Amino acid sequence: MIFNIIKLRLIYLICIFIFCSSAAQKVLPLDTLKLKEAKDMLADDYGNLYIYKNKDFSFTKYDSLGKQIGKMMLTVPYKVQSVQNPLNVPLFSENAQEMKFVDQNMNEIQRIDFKQKFGFIRMAYAEDLQQLWLLDDSTKRLIQYNFRNDTTINSFPFDISFEDFMDLLVYESKVYILTKNHIRIYSLKFEKLFEAPVNNGKRFRRENDNILVIANNSILKYVPEKGMTILFEDQDAQIVDKNILSYFEINGNKLYLYSLEKVKKARQQKQLETQLEAIQPPTDKPAESAEEKTNEKGEEIKPQDNTLEKLIQDASEVQTAGV
Repeated sequence: MIFNIIKLRLIYLICIFIFCSSAAQKVLPLDTLKLKEAKDMLADDYGNLYIYKNKDFSFTKYDSLGKQIGKMMLTVPYKVQSVQNPLNVPLFSENAQEMKFVDQNMNEIQRIDFKQKFGFIRMAYAEDLQQLWLLDDSTKRLIQYNFRNDTTINSFPFDISFEDFMDLLVYESKVYILTKNHIRIYSLKFEKLFEAPVNNGKRFRRENDNILVIANNSILKYVPEKGMTILFEDQDAQIVDKNILSYFEINGNKLYLYSLEKVKKARQQKQLETQLEAIQPPTDKPAESAEEKTNEKGEEIKPQDNTLEKLIQDASEVQTAGV
């Protein structure tokens, strides 16, 4: 009995040590002044960082060492859709009623004006380098628009509330709507397929068939069978984002990087820790010492080896190590 208790406790302490080690983060060399007053931060798959500041409407790109690559000074607020393709970054402005695309050096390469052709566009989503999906508030319609040849491909009735509306994504004939407090999924026939609460949602990120939600201090994944699952979370973070290799967060005006693999292992270790706590036997009853056991003849039964003593000593050493 006592052998099993010590064995479980030793495994438990080792798991805590692994969990603490694997959750370690790396501080990136980006000046605090560059992060101060950042409204949003995005990371592309090459490790470049994009900082948007709402105070002066600046949009700046830095490499992984903190060197500035390019900067745009915008005149009105813009929403950065995604930087997954750094050669063609789409930005939408509800105020200016336009979408523009910028290249890897933050130079504008194309501008699309919605004022002359549509009513009031509340949100735009660039599906690819040819097509946009537009939510027209004045006509309450979802419009599929080919901006290369200036033609409307489809138009669907879509009368939804635009309160706290944050982002739009269309994929595989499903319309994903993100507000500050909810994610909703519709068919193109305006049938609601899914709804779940989120906390301070900001934008979508699509990775192949996976739909992610980037919130203020968490990143969630939509799983059709389970709903929303948390991939990364830090309640103290100001801004979070991810690329294909890492999670990023701004915390206390410092930029931290977390390996995707390490975060995944850390979450697995935390689950194992919870399971071990659940199966540990109660310790309120003192375990019977092996030295005090006797056989039917009243003779003392001595332990055959020092395995138990060694396990106790190992457990003490792990605890002394500060785990």
